[in-house]
Amino acid sequence: MRKSRKAIELRPIVITTDYMTSPLASCLIEHGNTKVICCVSLEESVPRWLRGKGKGWITSEYAMLPTATHTRTDRESIKGKLSGRTQEIQRLIGRSIRNVCKLDLLGERVLKIDCDVISADGGTRTASINGAWVATRIALNKLIDKGHLKNDPMKFGVSAISCGLINNRVFLDLDYNEDSNADADANFVFNSQGKIIEIQCTGEEQPITSSQFSEMFKVSKESCLNIFKTQLAAIKE
Repeated sequence: MRKSRKAIELRPIVITTDYMTSPLASCLIEHGNTKVICCVSLEESVPRWLRGKGKGWITSEYAMLPTATHTRTDRESIKGKLSGRTQEIQRLIGRSIRNVCKLDLLGERVLKIDCDVISADGGTRTASINGAWVATRIALNKLIDKGHLKNDPMKFGVSAISCGLINNRVFLDLDYNEDSNADADANFVFNSQGKIIEIQCTGEEQPITSSQFSEMFKVSKESCLNIFKTQLAAIKE
């Protein structure tokens, strides 16, 4: 099915930091033809339910440009509500980043992550997580350098990737056409120690055997550790 890369080969990943000038931190992350702008903004206050508790919060919003896909999709603001998919993805992004942070070290502040897909070719949620971590890491570095934070709240990195079964064969980092034809697909999120943060796995057309899942898990974990190296390199540039 694939001609340009092997079944368990990642698409080229390019991360451009400081892509936007207004937010505290930002990056453009590209997984092949999937491209997401990830920005982090700071609010020096917390929601009412967190006031007085001495801890902060990290939350995320996710959206796609109408022309990010081959067929134009109306903005969700026009419809007056977020789709279930959008809510699921932005909650996943927020959970993934919070998982590696000690929120009490953030103080009573909120980091808001905006992930805006400008080109969608499969794996938008995993690309968003990868970019969100980069932008959040840069934001925290800036707050530490300016003396706003005494200790680093972030303890580990976060990387994510999609994986699927097509004709009983494992494929890594699915593009849109592959995802549409997959018999089963999954999204894996790991921290930089290779520990599981979240797994979303669905047998769309057929059930997944334990051996197939083990292979999907193995190649996804290995790829995420490699993605983390790319993330670190982008931050250090």
